[in-house]
Amino acid sequence: VQLVESGGGLVQPGGSLRLSCAASGGSIGRYAMGWFRQAPGKEREFVAHISWSGTNTGYASSVKGRFTISRDNAKNTVYLQMNSLKPEDTAVYSCAKSRVPLTTTPQEYDVWGQGTQVTVSS
Repeated sequence: VQLVESGGGLVQPGGSLRLSCAASGGSIGRYAMGWFRQAPGKEREFVAHISWSGTNTGYASSVKGRFTISRDNAKNTVYLQMNSLKPEDTAVYSCAKSRVPLTTTPQEYDVWGQGTQVTVSS
């Protein structure tokens, strides 16, 4: 399976972006998926995850209430809707396929996309 993110860009504070993570070379329909981000000089951090069915989701406290993760297994795609963006949300956002159900631990994710840059600035 390969993962490709898209939808990043430059947005003003308070704005919105929708990231997509398209899978190819195999189905992600039976796997939990996650979004992570990494800002310059900082460690990679968990953002959100979703169960294989989409029934269960989880969020980092810093994004809860502003970001929404979803998936369309028919399209083999996972999404991250980001609203009320803040400058501190600036980072490279990556999606990943999990080996286990709903974990926040990066080491439990075995396939990663290359990431998409999100910059929040006026």
